[in-house]
Amino acid sequence: MNLTEWAKAQGVHPQTAYRWFRDGMLPVPAQRVGPRTILVNIGANAAPEVVGGPGLYARVSSHDQRADLERQLARLVAWAAMAGHRVVRAESEIGSGMNGARSRAQRLLADPDVTTVVVEHRDRLGRMNVELIEAALSATGRRLVVLDEGEAEDDPVQDMADVLTSFCARLYGRRSAKNRARKALEAAGHG
Repeated sequence: MNLTEWAKAQGVHPQTAYRWFRDGMLPVPAQRVGPRTILVNIGANAAPEVVGGPGLYARVSSHDQRADLERQLARLVAWAAMAGHRVVRAESEIGSGMNGARSRAQRLLADPDVTTVVVEHRDRLGRMNVELIEAALSATGRRLVVLDEGEAEDDPVQDMADVLTSFCARLYGRRSAKNRARKALEAAGHG
């Protein structure tokens, strides 16, 4: 299979796949066989008869974090390739995690072929109420996989930061909400 076909099957833009190949970060073996042809050895990863699979989701809050968005998606694709999963859909977007106005996240969640939603960090799916999304997925026989669970459960300081971020977002606008919440916590002596 050529690199462009592989990229489209994985839900990755062909230019991103080529950049991964060029930088030695492509998660599957590949080799150049001509001046414009790169063949990908998918081996056991090919299973066209299988219906459904993981959907990858990456998000950052602002345009100046675009490089982190690409790295985030690359780590998700590498995880899926190492685990031998055939990715059904990969979505990435720039937008606030404070509201539900994220068309690509909605598209991923609405896709019936996505049996597992995979994110790197829980807050990439949303800043608050991710448990509700997880419950809705579970009710339809699907699940959420968080690759880096580096956050503590029932952390009262994190809960306060989330509440302050929400209030500040409504009061001051979404762009500066996180910084204002952090400053409020620092002023209270918890940061």
